[in-house]
Amino acid sequence: MNTPQLVVHRDKELMAEAAAARLITKIVDAQASRGYASIVLTGGRNGNGLLAALASAPARDAVDWAHLDLWWGDERYLPEGDPDRNDTQARAALLDAVPLDPARVHAMPASDGPYGVDVEAAAEAYAAELAKAAGPENHGSVPAFDVLMLGVGPDTHVASLFPELPAVRETERTVVGVHGAPKPPPTRISLTLPAIRSAREVWLLAAGEDKAQAAAIALSGAGEIQAPAAGARGRSRTLWLLDAAAASQLPRSLYPPASA
Repeated sequence: MNTPQLVVHRDKELMAEAAAARLITKIVDAQASRGYASIVLTGGRNGNGLLAALASAPARDAVDWAHLDLWWGDERYLPEGDPDRNDTQARAALLDAVPLDPARVHAMPASDGPYGVDVEAAAEAYAAELAKAAGPENHGSVPAFDVLMLGVGPDTHVASLFPELPAVRETERTVVGVHGAPKPPPTRISLTLPAIRSAREVWLLAAGEDKAQAAAIALSGAGEIQAPAAGARGRSRTLWLLDAAAASQLPRSLYPPASA
């Protein structure tokens, strides 16, 4: 596994704009090399901030939106269209404004869908969808995502993998149902660490003073069961994108002094 790289920006607005520009470049490069790109979206204020910045980015039209596969790292198990669902927020921030192929937008199941209250069945269905999309060149039963983005919670959770809960301990399944999440709503669907680690690049987003301790813990060598963000790593690159507030408790030696 690779050593995490850090980029620290002056504030959350600059972080979102720079991350959006970085993501456009990754998508365009992947599409130039193989004709399509595969991205995993994250929710929360930082994930949605990035999407909003991408929506207003001058270079957004460089992306071939019709050949972009979108997945989610986790979802709140709520009815379709609920304002608290990650996919609802992503559509409002960006997706409804760009010409995506609906068949390539892979939202996680909703609680009013065919699986009803059975979140485990919903998770199994998403795992099957991932496996169907995985090609022989991929590692395991998920596609080799070009970029998988994760917001980092104040408790170090990523996706819906919370410290010490069963989901973060999963080593076989790629998608699990989450019960009793400490952050509402308690019932969720989440990729597991094995699925996250299939991505070529994993980007962890953290902005604000409330994320400073989490970033410091995750980057200090903590175990992934106690600090799930510490276990989120890409196959070729792991990138932490922070603002100055979120980086405030990190030793200066961890990130370059030339960070924006």
